[in-house]
Amino acid sequence: MADSHAKMTQTTPVEFIISVVAGLLAPLLAIFLIVQLVLGIQAGHKPDVSSEAAQKATLARIKPVAQLAALDANAPRVEKSGQEVYDAVCTSCHAAGALGAPKFENKGDWGSRIGQGFDTLVKNAIEGIRQMPPRGGDGDLSDIEMARAVAYMANAAGAQFKAPEATAPAAAATAVAVKPDPAKGKQVYQTICALCHAAGVAGAPKPGDMTAWGPRVAQGYATLYDHALKGIRGMPAKGGNPSLPEADLANAVGYMFTESGGKL
Repeated sequence: MADSHAKMTQTTPVEFIISVVAGLLAPLLAIFLIVQLVLGIQAGHKPDVSSEAAQKATLARIKPVAQLAALDANAPRVEKSGQEVYDAVCTSCHAAGALGAPKFENKGDWGSRIGQGFDTLVKNAIEGIRQMPPRGGDGDLSDIEMARAVAYMANAAGAQFKAPEATAPAAAATAVAVKPDPAKGKQVYQTICALCHAAGVAGAPKPGDMTAWGPRVAQGYATLYDHALKGIRGMPAKGGNPSLPEADLANAVGYMFTESGGKL
């Protein structure tokens, strides 16, 4: 019986070698599998270049397009062309004919209006007519800019209006036909100009404020009158009163000019 048991438990050389090799391969196989698992995990965490590119593109699209820029209050005004005014202001109604506005390039809409003449169309654009607000709702636009916009739209529908050219800086000195009378200008100031200038609304300089008026006085009376006549930045042409006689406007500018240290 003992001999029989010994024969059953006795290991041959071949079996011994197999068992040794199996014992060595088992841990190697385990190590291999572990390495593969780690590499798979790392591969799964690699950054997706295409995803990053898409994200950057999205951020670029939603980036604000408006950039704030500090403006020099004393810098000369650069008047827009008719197309620039149309693209910035007029297109909101005239492109689609909203609120009865004549559609851009539509000769049927513009025919009767062109027949009224250029001066009438400019006057209506400046003062407003029916559902159109004065200056298309943008009080910063000057008379020249409005006239250019009218010419641009009307000419696109068949008119042959001549858009006004920019006034040369040297011409500003000859713009005033008569010497202003500051004493008479005080009443005009109190009636019209004080609405903004008395409290400094929208950046309007207060009369007598030497700090605010100093750089303006240095530009000279003729330049300031030209700004008041045509409008500049937040100030509309003629202080928002298109019917104001130019002599009265000159007197009002003269009043504020002399009250703020200027000499005529």
